[in-house]
Amino acid sequence: MVLERLGTGIGWRPEIADAVERMPVDWVEVVSENTCPGHLPESLRRLRERGVTVVPHGVSLGLGGADRPDAHRLAALAERAEALGSPLVTEHIAFVRAGGPLTATPLLEAGHLLPVPRTRDALDVLCANVRIAQDALPVPLAVENIAALIGWPGEEMTEGQFLYDLVDRTGVRLLIDVANLHTNHVNRGEDPAEALAELPVEAIAYVHVAGGFERDGVWHDSHAHPVPPEVLEVLSGLASRVTPPGVLLERDENFPEPAELERELAAIRGAVAAGGGDRGGRSAPPVPPAVPEVSDATRQRVGLGQAAVLSALVAGTPVPEGFDRVRMGVQARALASKRADVVAKVAPELPEILGDSYRPRFLAYAQEQPMTGGYRRDALDFAGRLLRDGRAGGRVSRRRLEKWWLDRAGAAPRRGAPLRRG
Repeated sequence: MVLERLGTGIGWRPEIADAVERMPVDWVEVVSENTCPGHLPESLRRLRERGVTVVPHGVSLGLGGADRPDAHRLAALAERAEALGSPLVTEHIAFVRAGGPLTATPLLEAGHLLPVPRTRDALDVLCANVRIAQDALPVPLAVENIAALIGWPGEEMTEGQFLYDLVDRTGVRLLIDVANLHTNHVNRGEDPAEALAELPVEAIAYVHVAGGFERDGVWHDSHAHPVPPEVLEVLSGLASRVTPPGVLLERDENFPEPAELERELAAIRGAVAAGGGDRGGRSAPPVPPAVPEVSDATRQRVGLGQAAVLSALVAGTPVPEGFDRVRMGVQARALASKRADVVAKVAPELPEILGDSYRPRFLAYAQEQPMTGGYRRDALDFAGRLLRDGRAGGRVSRRRLEKWWLDRAGAAPRRGAPLRRG
């Protein structure tokens, strides 16, 4: 099946919904986990009625994790694709949780996309998980290369080789993020041109473009800054080989004025035109042979490595041998900072109640308590910890925090009941 050409699009976010409706875009992408099929925002409804394509983009499936993909998460992704009438769905080549029964270690959540090792074992697991996902979804799947602050020791393939073999064995499409290629160039010394030269361009479904910033020699893929010229150069390099079927601007926060976003979209179109790539049609990726089921022993080997890395990042256990300790420290702090930011968004009452003390208190909590559920569970656990330890501040703050906790910790908390852990 040959996917349709998408054109130039932007990531739909509630903060810029009205502006997106007025922008000259061909399509939009939505974060799958942030949409509810039965209660789509009116802005998305209007875009769909105008014929604007909407693509759901998942962030929590963890196809690169050692475990088989969660059936409920796959069903939710499929439901959103059908509700939005989408021609495809996308996810990431990453792991987002590790541990559990497979490894007999505590189950931990990263709250972030973490890189899989480019090894034969990890590729076997990824291919098996991708095929499981493909069988469960009503439309084609495309998977995205991620940005990474850390690299695994003992890797056996380059990123381009890893992606080529993944496509060859599964027929999956690729969502190529050129900003992530630039990030890995700065952080891991990987040449974007070499990665692009090894890619199976016929498998590209679309391309992501985003901004970031460099600090102390580390590039942070923030999605909150303008797209830099270096990223546009990588896009032009890709466009010199093939015209991307679709290109999308990602912006997740620190939104500029609509006119600035439109200028970035124009710059993206200009970068594609400057590449002057192949203007011919595309063929579908070849139908791959059946992917054999990967052994439990292979899954366990991959799982043990991922659990050790994630535990070092979020639970303070020793850094596994061969990893750059400085970079692991940078990644650990970035994960804790992201937790604080996202919890503040899903539970905005917490920073309002705690004021300026919210962030330092949450970061101290994050150093002691790994995330074992989603961000809403994390918010409840944080508030519960403050209340249990008597660190909720003055009497007024404590009363407000306790009321907030009780209102959300159960379906029908009893008024005046003693505080209980949920």
